Amino acid sequence: MDMETRDAPPQPARRNFLKKASAVLIGAVTGLVPAISGLIVFLDPLRRKSQDNDAVLVASLSSLPEDGVPRKFSVVADHTDAWNRMPRVPVGAVYLRRLGDKQVQAFNVICPHAGCFVDYVPARKSYHCPCHNSSFAADGRIADPKSPSPRGLDELPIEIRNENEIWVRFQNFRAGVKEKIPA
Repeated sequence: MDMETRDAPPQPARRNFLKKASAVLIGAVTGLVPAISGLIVFLDPLRRKSQDNDAVLVASLSSLPEDGVPRKFSVVADHTDAWNRMPRVPVGAVYLRRLGDKQVQAFNVICPHAGCFVDYVPARKSYHCPCHNSSFAADGRIADPKSPSPRGLDELPIEIRNENEIWVRFQNFRAGVKEKIPA
């Protein structure tokens, strides 16, 4: 009997290789399925679009002077980014000015040149950016041809609801480019 076990041929190496390769393959598949599923769930919010494009109640018509002088208002809205939902937070600011009885014009307060906040200067009846001295007329157009701003102030669409409420579709735009590209 002792000779029989000693004379028996050794196990072929390929059988061991197939066993090990099968174990690695099955282990990889069983590990990858939950890992890929978790990654898809984790990255899902990045595929969804933000839902912050709804109009926001900013002010009432009675809060604007009838002489057309702009007033600055904070925009407070629900904000949803990829993973968080924040109710009633400041998302920006706008200048509103009355053009007529029920006509209002809205501008984003951010300068299209470098993204600084623009101030309205009543003495000059124009907007002024303190960062690079860009100046804008009351209607938002570039007032000085030497202004470094590539475009006028970004006008935002508004709606008058319930005879007195001013609703603004607030949006930021990319600074430093001539085209009005949403940010």
